[in-house]
Amino acid sequence: MNVSDFDFISQFLKKRSGLVLSQDKAYLLESRLNPVARKWSMSGFDELVQKVRATNDERILNDITEAMTTNESFFFRDQKPFDQFKDLVLPHMLEKRASSKTIRIWSAACSSGQEPYTLAMLLKEAGPALAGWKIEIIATDLSNEILNKAKEGVYTQFEVQRGLPINLLVKYFQQNGDRWQIDSSIRNMVTFKSFNLLESPAMLGKFDIVFCRNVLIYFDQPTKSVVLKNIAKQMPDDGFLYLGGAETVLGISDEFQLIPGKRGIYGLVRNGELVNKAAAV
Repeated sequence: MNVSDFDFISQFLKKRSGLVLSQDKAYLLESRLNPVARKWSMSGFDELVQKVRATNDERILNDITEAMTTNESFFFRDQKPFDQFKDLVLPHMLEKRASSKTIRIWSAACSSGQEPYTLAMLLKEAGPALAGWKIEIIATDLSNEILNKAKEGVYTQFEVQRGLPINLLVKYFQQNGDRWQIDSSIRNMVTFKSFNLLESPAMLGKFDIVFCRNVLIYFDQPTKSVVLKNIAKQMPDDGFLYLGGAETVLGISDEFQLIPGKRGIYGLVRNGELVNKAAAV
């Protein structure tokens, strides 16, 4: 792979998806895009780049984007954020939204659906506490291919063994050969939509809780700042933002501040102060 071809594809990916690739990730480009080349009856990466340069075929560009932005996910990833959701965030919302009985949750960059389905199962487990409530879970991703997998809710034995408690597997999944499908009562709690985080999420509406975990790490600083600014516009003062364990808002955003003692959960900042102090216990 020559430098010109690497720069051409990496610049396209940054513009299309925000993904930033350094030169040492050239191997990743080739390994993920060679299958795309074969799909289009090309010999490999070099011919694929030549074709894109010559035709700018949107179908091929979509395939390249999907191949490079499909990331892994698993149920109850890192566990702690979901314990905090159950023990801190949900009780807070049940108290503060008692009059409207409405909560909206956004799972951004949801990949194959394990995160929003984890949230749906936790809400289902809350039982009578949520009787009469309207709770919406909107899950978005850039990749239509991965969204289709998420909507089906079908997972391999390996996928359901990664983080999913056995009692929830038995309760909410049906086995079909070596595959497991999550129950329709859980699937129906999640609405999947195609969405690019580089765009304004205004079309998605307002959200009380936003999960945007393990995606900012792929963006450069200016892009991270724009994404966080856009998310802040769609949240109420007492909203909660979840980021990944390796992510931070320091030096990137003035809109959010880590809730003291709650690793990975951020609240909105107004006039230089954290608004959601009630959650800081």
